Amino acid sequence: MILGSVLNPINSSMLAVALVPIGHAFGVPPSQTAWLVSGLYLATAVGQPVIGRLVDSYGPRRLYLAGTALVGVAGLLGVLAPSLWVLVLSRVLLGFGTSAAYPASMTLLRTESERTGMRSPSGILAALTASGQVIAVIGPTLGGVLIGLGSWHLIFAINVPLSVICLFLGARRLPKGAPQSAPSGTDVPGMLLFAASLTAFMLFLMEPGFAHWYLPVLGLGAGAWFVRREHGEAEPFIDLRVLRGNTPLLATYGRQLLAYTTSYAFLYGYGQWLQEGRGLSASQAGLLLLPMSAVGILVTAITGRRPEVRAKLAVGAVAQLAGCVALLPLGDDSPLWLLVVIGALFGIPQGLIGLANQNALYAQADPARMGSSSGLLRTFTYLGALLASAANAAFFRDGATSAGLHGMAWMLVAVAALCLVASVADRSLVRVGRDT
Repeated sequence: MILGSVLNPINSSMLAVALVPIGHAFGVPPSQTAWLVSGLYLATAVGQPVIGRLVDSYGPRRLYLAGTALVGVAGLLGVLAPSLWVLVLSRVLLGFGTSAAYPASMTLLRTESERTGMRSPSGILAALTASGQVIAVIGPTLGGVLIGLGSWHLIFAINVPLSVICLFLGARRLPKGAPQSAPSGTDVPGMLLFAASLTAFMLFLMEPGFAHWYLPVLGLGAGAWFVRREHGEAEPFIDLRVLRGNTPLLATYGRQLLAYTTSYAFLYGYGQWLQEGRGLSASQAGLLLLPMSAVGILVTAITGRRPEVRAKLAVGAVAQLAGCVALLPLGDDSPLWLLVVIGALFGIPQGLIGLANQNALYAQADPARMGSSSGLLRTFTYLGALLASAANAAFFRDGATSAGLHGMAWMLVAVAALCLVASVADRSLVRVGRDT
């Protein structure tokens, strides 16, 4: 279960240091390689709730095996891709394939708890969460090592053995059983409207201009239609009813969106700048992101067991804002020690904000809609990643230059400042994690 659940974060984070080599290999600018990021997250944003519902209908084993098999196929397609857009297709398939293991694992744990009469397996849940976090933060370093050992093809090739191992273990260890419930209808129109709205906005954000005025109009129209439809559906694609009248939960989703827009913009943008702006290799860039990994893991280990969230969010938001400000004076000759310090500084919010928002959600969400509320939190995470990808494409249109990094840093300063205000001003967080 852990191995299957880390397939998504490992594929998300390894790409941070591979965008520049891939761009050079196909002769395309960052504005086009950004679709390698967007493709995976568009697929995941749509695929996660769909596959979660299919797991409920057909059982975890089938979806786990089908999803992890698709990961292997996508990895092989990425290795053999003759063009950038075939590589984007590989990333889209990875997005769908890696969406299966986590909901399958959660459903299996719930079923086993009910069967055995045991309480919720908090140790296994913590292991699933921690493993995803650890992989997400060490992914850039691992990607740099793989590129140094061979080429960017290896970050796609690694999915093939991982898929085979998952299939072997899943076939041997996951219990066979009947579907969890009778198959229910799938809200295909809702999925298509959601995907259409996101894609229209992404196309505009990646190449903004008056000539493309129709794209945000289409995005708004599809989004409005989507919201109206979902409120009228008995089994909607995304259950928006979890938002009704729950202002603290809305604030948590907003913080998640802001925090992960900054986090992913730094991860992908800084990784590209280290190579094109600072002139380092992919392996060196991966090593310079290692302090972020180490600090993130350390902070999580120290604070992860504490249920209070307000202080974590405030400290994480302050560190994120300070890290964005620290990007402003960087140049082509910035000393390596400064680059190490900035990476370490961004490790603090990596270890604080995500878990704090997750704990806040558990306290704020309606228990009867906990599954939908948790899924929507992940959707806002993916929306942040999509906005970050669009920012990278917009500011690095002519390459990952220092001027482009500074422009993106000013935007991130504003986003991080909003996240800090949203963390400090939310008085409902005072009660979260405290005995009453």
